[in-house]
Amino acid sequence: MDSVVKAWFRRLRPRALWRSTRSITPEEVRRTERWLATARVFLAMSALIAIWVDPGEVRSVWVYALLTFYISQGTAIIFLLRSRQQSTPSFRMLVHAADIIWPAVICLMTTSQSNSFFLFFLFVLAAAAYRWGVWETVMTSILAISLLWLESLALHLGAIHPINVWLTHHRLPLVNADVLEFEPKRLFMRSVYLAVMGLLLGYLAEQQKKLRAEKDEAARMLGMVNMEAGLAGTLSDIVGEILRLYRAPRALIASREGGTGRMSVGVVHLKRDFPVLNWLEPGAAGAGIYLGNTTVTSCYAQSGTGTGGQEFSSLGLDADGTLKESVDNSFLRHFAEVHAFHRLLAISFSLGPELSGRIFILEPELISSTAEELRFLEDLVKQIGPAVYNLYLLRRLRKRAGALERARLGRELHDGAVQSLIGVEMQVDVLRRSHSIAQPVGDELERIQMLLREEVAKLRELMQQVKSVDIDGHKLPGFLRDTVQRFQRETGISASLLMDDEEILLPQPVCRELARITQEALVNVRKHSGAKQVVVHLLHSQGNWELIVEDDGSGFPFDGRVSQSELDLSSRAPAVIRERVRLIQGELTIESKPGRGARVEVRVGQPQPVSHG
Repeated sequence: MDSVVKAWFRRLRPRALWRSTRSITPEEVRRTERWLATARVFLAMSALIAIWVDPGEVRSVWVYALLTFYISQGTAIIFLLRSRQQSTPSFRMLVHAADIIWPAVICLMTTSQSNSFFLFFLFVLAAAAYRWGVWETVMTSILAISLLWLESLALHLGAIHPINVWLTHHRLPLVNADVLEFEPKRLFMRSVYLAVMGLLLGYLAEQQKKLRAEKDEAARMLGMVNMEAGLAGTLSDIVGEILRLYRAPRALIASREGGTGRMSVGVVHLKRDFPVLNWLEPGAAGAGIYLGNTTVTSCYAQSGTGTGGQEFSSLGLDADGTLKESVDNSFLRHFAEVHAFHRLLAISFSLGPELSGRIFILEPELISSTAEELRFLEDLVKQIGPAVYNLYLLRRLRKRAGALERARLGRELHDGAVQSLIGVEMQVDVLRRSHSIAQPVGDELERIQMLLREEVAKLRELMQQVKSVDIDGHKLPGFLRDTVQRFQRETGISASLLMDDEEILLPQPVCRELARITQEALVNVRKHSGAKQVVVHLLHSQGNWELIVEDDGSGFPFDGRVSQSELDLSSRAPAVIRERVRLIQGELTIESKPGRGARVEVRVGQPQPVSHG
C-alpha cells in the first residue's frame, strides 16, 4: 500500500522539473522576472487607458492611486533586477504574493469583476504558470478565490464601514464597495472561472516546459556524441544519462551488424554517477534473448508471480505509434530467464541496414504515463540515432582506412626493404662462395649474411603484426594453420598444429588475442630457443580452451612449472604474452626444462550466459 501511495505522490510532482536534470540558471530566472515586471507595467498602463476611455467602471478614485502604485512597483522591480546579480526565491514569493493581493483589493472599487480589471487575476495565474508549474498555478487560483470569499464575508459583516468612517474623518475619498457584486451566487461562478483558468494555464505551461525539457535532454545527449570517446564511450554516456533520468540501476545495449551478423551485448551501470560499460558474451542463444521478434518497437513490462508461474503485464507501441495492450510474452520470458526484473523498458532501434538493436532499462521509475514515456524514448532514439550512426560509419571508415594503410605498408616492406635485403644477402652469399677469401673475412661475410637473414625475418614478422586481424571462432583454425606453416617455411624449424575441434566457441576479442599470442610465442622460439621442432596445440578440455606452444630448445632460465601469479612477481615470462593473457582474463603457465625445451600454456574459460538479478 505504501508503494502505491508513493507512486501516486511521484506522479503529482511536476514532470518537467523532474525530467530536466539541468537546473535553471540565475540568468534565466532574472530574465523571467524582468519579462513579468514589464508585463505588469504594461497591464497597469492598459488599465489606466481603459478607465480613461470608460470612467464608469471606477467606483472610487483610489483606483488611480493603486494603478500608479502598481506601475511604480513594476518599474522598481525592473531596476532591481537589472542592478542585482540574482533573484532570490524569497523575493519572487514576495512579488507573487503582492500580485495575488492586488486584484482582490482593486476589485472592491470597480463596478464588476467581469470588466478589464479581471485581467489582473489572469495575469497572476499566468505568472505562476510561467514561473513554476501546474500545481503552483492551481494553488495561486485557490488563494485568489479565498481572498474574494474573505472580502465577501467582510462586506456582509460590514467591515468596510469603519474604513469609510476613517476616510471621511480625514476627508479622503470613500471605497464605495458594492455588496451585491460579492453575492455568493455571482462569486461562485467567478471562482469556477478562476479555478478552471488556473488549471488550464498551469497545464499548458507544464506541457510546454515538458517539451522544452525533452528537447534539452535530446540536445544534451547529442552533445555526448564524441568521436574521441569512441562508439562504446558515446553509448555508455547516453545510456548513463537515461539511467539518471529514470533512476534505474542498470541498462543493457544489444546490437547486431547487418553485414556480418555479429552481435554485441553490453551492460551499463552508474558507479559514483559515472557510467561504466561492460561487455557480455551473448552466447549462441543471444539473438533470441535480446533481439527476439516482437510486434512492438518499444514496450514497458512488469513481472509478477501468478498461478502459472511468472506472468507479465505489458504495454507497447508498434511501428505506426499505435498503443498495444499486450506484448509477446515469450520475448519477455526469454529475457527474464537471463536478466530478472520487476519493471522493464525496452526500445528498439534501427540505424540503417548495417546496425540494429535494442536498449533495455531495468527497474525504471516512470515519470508520467507509460504511453508518454514510450513516445518520449522513441523520439529520443530517433533524434540521437542518426548522430550515433554517423559515428559508427566514421569508426568503420577509419578502421578500413587503417587496414588499407597497414596493407599498403606491408606491401611496401615486402616489395622494397625485404626484397632489397634478400638481394644483398644473396650477393654476399655469392661473394663468399665464389671467391677465395681469407678465413676472417669469410667468417665476417657469413656473420653479415646471417644478420641480413635475421632482419628479413624481423621485417616479415612486423608485416604480420601490422596486418589487421579480424578473427572469430570460424577463422582462428585457418589463421593458426597458416601462421605455423609460414613459420616453418621461413625459419626451417619443424612446426605443426594439433587441434581437437574445428568449431571454436570463443568471442572475437579472445580469438584475436590467442592469434597474437601464438605469433609472439613463435617469434620467441625463433629468436631465443634454438629449437629444431615446435608444436602448437589448441585443445578443448573440461569447459576450457587451452593454447599450448612447446618446443625442444634451450628453455627459460628456470627449471619447473610456474603459474601466472609467480610470473607477474618475477617477470620471467615475455611481458607481451602476459599482458595479452590478462586482457582475455586467461591463465598463463610456463614449464621450462633448461636445455630440453619449454612449454607455454594459456587457458581460457568457455563463456557462459551471464545472469543479473
